[in-house]
Order: sequence, then C-alpha cells, then structure tokens
Amino acid sequence: MPNLSPKKVPMPEQDPNVRNKNFGEVALGYTEKMAVEEAQRCLHCKTTPCVSGCPVNVQIPDFIARIAAGDFLGAADKIRETSALPAVCGRVCPQETQCESKCVRGIKGEPVAIGRLERFAADYAMNAASAETSSLPEKNGHRCAVVGAGPSGLTCAGDLARMGYDVTVFEAFHTAGGVLVYGIPEFRLPKAIVEKEIDSLKALGVRFELNYIVGRTSTVDELFEEGYEAVFIGSGAGLPSFMHIPGENLNGVYSANEFLTRINLMKAYLPDAKTPVMVPKTAVIVGGGNVAMDAARCAKRIGAETVYVLYRRGEEEMPARLEEIHHAKEEGIVFKFLSAPTAIRGDENGSVTAVECVEMELGEPDASGRRRPKPKENSSFLLEADCVIMAIGTSPNPLIRTTTPDLETNRHGCIVADEATGATSKAGVFAGGDAVTGAATVILAMGAGKAAAKAMDEYVKGRGRS
Repeated sequence: MPNLSPKKVPMPEQDPNVRNKNFGEVALGYTEKMAVEEAQRCLHCKTTPCVSGCPVNVQIPDFIARIAAGDFLGAADKIRETSALPAVCGRVCPQETQCESKCVRGIKGEPVAIGRLERFAADYAMNAASAETSSLPEKNGHRCAVVGAGPSGLTCAGDLARMGYDVTVFEAFHTAGGVLVYGIPEFRLPKAIVEKEIDSLKALGVRFELNYIVGRTSTVDELFEEGYEAVFIGSGAGLPSFMHIPGENLNGVYSANEFLTRINLMKAYLPDAKTPVMVPKTAVIVGGGNVAMDAARCAKRIGAETVYVLYRRGEEEMPARLEEIHHAKEEGIVFKFLSAPTAIRGDENGSVTAVECVEMELGEPDASGRRRPKPKENSSFLLEADCVIMAIGTSPNPLIRTTTPDLETNRHGCIVADEATGATSKAGVFAGGDAVTGAATVILAMGAGKAAAKAMDEYVKGRGRS
C-alpha cells in the first residue's frame, strides 16, 4: 500500500548534547518497520529520474521495491550490482543534490529518503547471519594494478575482480580506505563499516599491499615491468592548502588533513593513543565545506569549549551538506559568516593566542558562479583562540606525476584523464577520483573508478587482439 506522506520517515539520532561528547554514530538508522514505511513512499516512476542522478547508476526504484516487500537481502543484492560501497554511500553521499534532487516526490514535499534506505539495506545484509559469501569470479588470466585504496580505487578494484582480473591495490597508508578512514569521522562513518566493505572486496580475491608508496617503493613504470597490464591511479588529493598569512607556522595551527588523520585514523582522542593531538580550549576552523564541518565537530568532541567556523561567504553559499551544517549547529558550533582570517597571533613560546579577522561582503560572481567576497573597510576583529584548523581545500600529492614520464597533469597538479573512460596520456594508465578532479565527493570518485574499470577491461582485451 503506498505511503502518501509528504515527509520522509525521520531518522533516529543521538541527542546533540550527548553526541557532541562522543564519537558514536550520530544517525542511528531505520528499523525494519521505518524502512518499509519509507520505501512505500516511492512512486516507481517509469522514467526513473532518480537513477540519472546516481554516478554509479544504482537501480533505485528496484531496490526500494524490494525493501517495501520486505526482501531486504534482495534489496542489498540489487544495490551491489552497481555499487561497491553501499553502506558507505548511504551515509556520506550528498543525496540531496544527486538522486534525491531528481525524485518526483520532492516536487510537492520531501523526496524519498534514498540514502537512508540504501544504508538500511546495506547494514541489514552486513548483519544478516545467513549472508552467504559469493563465489570467486572465474579468473581471466590478466593482472591489473590499482594505486590508492580510497573510494575510486576500491570501486575500480571490485569491478575488475568481478570481471575475473587478478587485482592488487597498492596503498601508502597502513590501513585501506583512503579518505573514508583518515578524513571522514567515526560519528559519520564508522570504520568498522569501511572494514567490512573492504573485506567483501578481499572475498572477491582483491589483494592489498599496504605501506606501499607508488613513486617511492616502485614507480608506475615498474608496475608494468612486474607484469601488470593496466594501472589505475586513484591516489586522491591529500596535499593540504594554506592561506599564506602571517602566523600559519605557529604551534596550534593544523591543516584539516593532519587534524582529522590524527583523530580518525590514529584515534588520538583515546587515552592510550600513540599519536597525540592538541585538545584546544577555543578552536577556529577556516572553511565552509564538509571537511570544515568534520574538523569543527571533532574539535568539539575531543574537548574544545568553544569552536568557531569562519567562512568568507554567507550561509547560502556554503558548499557543506545541509545536514552537516544542521548537525554542527545543534552540537554548539558557532558560525561566523562573511568573515576571514588575516593573521594568526602567537605568544613568546610560538603558540597560537588569537586570530585577526576581517568582515567580508559579497561582490560580483567569480568563475565558480558564486559572488566574490571582498573585505569591508574598518571591519577588523579579534578572536581569542589556541588552535586554528585550515580546511580550505587540498590538491594531489606531486609524487606520482614527478615519477611518471608522459603523464599529463594540469596547472593544479591534477592528472588529465578522459571523463568517460579515465584514460590518461600514458598508454595503459587510467585515473579517477580526487587525483583527477581535486577534492570532490566519494560517489563521484566511485563513478570514476567504475568507468575506468570498464575502459581498462576493453584496453587489456584490445591488446590481446592486436
């Protein structure tokens, strides 16, 4: 029976004043009853507009129909036909600008909660005691290498393995997962979920070589010499950006990458952690994206009394997900819109004491289409703080481009790759994700990994025919 409610079934959540002191997951997930009720809101449009908004082409009405019928494992199977990381996507994808933005129910109410339903189905399958391990795909006798165990690399590796390739993923860190483990906090994406998704790839036969830095341990060319017939580069964009203002070298100034890596990957907030992190009294986070929200909410959780987010535009222009901004506000994060730092002050010991700021106003649109912020005259103000976290973007590490001849990159250091196939200027080398686009979303990186796997298969088969 269809559910004609104009609103989504609400997602149970931890209380804001409880969760801002722990790293447990904020959103608690649907019960079976909630999931069925929400699934019954789907109209099953013949044109499936929601699918056109999904970078990995999940057959959304089909899996939702299975949830509505109570076939939760069948729903998970349907999602996994096209998505390598459904439990991840259900949690961190910006559904409001992708699949849900195309939902017909959103015209006169709220769209179907596609992300919440995807999470429910994926979690149900993970927790089902009867879940069977799928049989290994038949091997085709060919080998491919994947550089980087982030979303694009994991997706590419999974698709290649299902096609019968021997796949090895080379990861620089001691843990696979890329930004899923070092960037996104536990309260948004539990690391046990990522580990289970990676275990499912291992069950397909994907091998992982950790602590392996392509460009140092071996080069891309040496991977070919070792017998790999095609290489996918999904090494991400882990090089942090700074503002180059006075005081950025003071103690207590972090890049968001470092701050989040210490907390998320190294678990620096635990009493017995071997990697320390500063527990600030007052933290200032510079930036307005999801990374800034993650840094602010982590600072609050490790014990900061006051956390400011400085953003040079207005709230309407913030690139962070609405849900992340909403959760941050609930948790007591203080937003300073139309504000930008001009310098960081320190004491005689070289530690941060305050941030000099200026108010901004919006002028004409810039190249991004957003109105360009410019300083207001005589609007300087001071924020006392002992910690500053720069969350203003990242770029790819230059290691691969400087050790791989014939690999074309652009002026931002990103690898130039064909949008449809991931093919680069170097034969047999494909690339996708943040290494190509600069910092973007998990699902776009996954889409690029999926497209590249298809193109790599065609490339290797083409070589065999030539």
